[in-house]
Amino acid sequence: MKVVGKVFEPLPGGADAKNGHIGRSLREIRTLAGLTQAQVAERLNIGQSAVTRLENRKDIRVSTLRDYLGAMGAKLRIHAQFEDAAAMINSLREAHYRFEQVDENQLLLPIIGEDRLPPHRDVVFSIKPEYSQKIASGEKTVELRRRFPMSVPAGTTALIYETSPTRALSSIAEIGEVHKRSPLEIWEAFGNRACIARKDYDAYFDGADRAFAIELKRGRPLPRPLGLSELRDRFSFEPPQSFLYATPKMREALLYECAQIPD
Repeated sequence: MKVVGKVFEPLPGGADAKNGHIGRSLREIRTLAGLTQAQVAERLNIGQSAVTRLENRKDIRVSTLRDYLGAMGAKLRIHAQFEDAAAMINSLREAHYRFEQVDENQLLLPIIGEDRLPPHRDVVFSIKPEYSQKIASGEKTVELRRRFPMSVPAGTTALIYETSPTRALSSIAEIGEVHKRSPLEIWEAFGNRACIARKDYDAYFDGADRAFAIELKRGRPLPRPLGLSELRDRFSFEPPQSFLYATPKMREALLYECAQIPD
């Protein structure tokens, strides 16, 4: 066991880590934290003998583990770590999960201890040129998706990546309300604002029992399109099939670009 700042990090080769004895690991952490069993017992409002029994147990319930760590002023965090996850990364970016990419083949997903959604993230949509240009001109004010997180708040920035042959981040808009209904209900309510032919709409939602309509406001072009090669070089960007959340680095850089856009 070693101490890194305020984080207790088990050594991969440590005896307790190797045999998975959680109770012994907790006892080691408590000792490193400078606490006695009696002090932890008092904070948990249990007897000292109960703490002793807990530290002798190999397996402990998650709720008990969380309470024990909380008594020491620590927070339980559990991640699912995928060692071979290259094929999953694009899908996760399009879903409403926050994740930490360790490298190109590993990622971490929060289970306990962190919110899955950060307070604010911009959304990047992949859209065909015939539709993206209508968003930039303000003619198209609703974007359609087979799935989209309802938790995206109004006011979120929508960055429009125009697909082939353009292949560039070309325009920007502001997300309004997000609606989830049957495909027929979405068509009746928003078909004219989506600027799509009925046959293309029906083909897109073929087999779907739900459709999402994302209202867009203040659509306008970027001062200059950012081509795919520049996006890859600056932000390691790869075009999503549907949408993804912009990385913090990409968002920060684009704030400067967007600051030059007149309202």
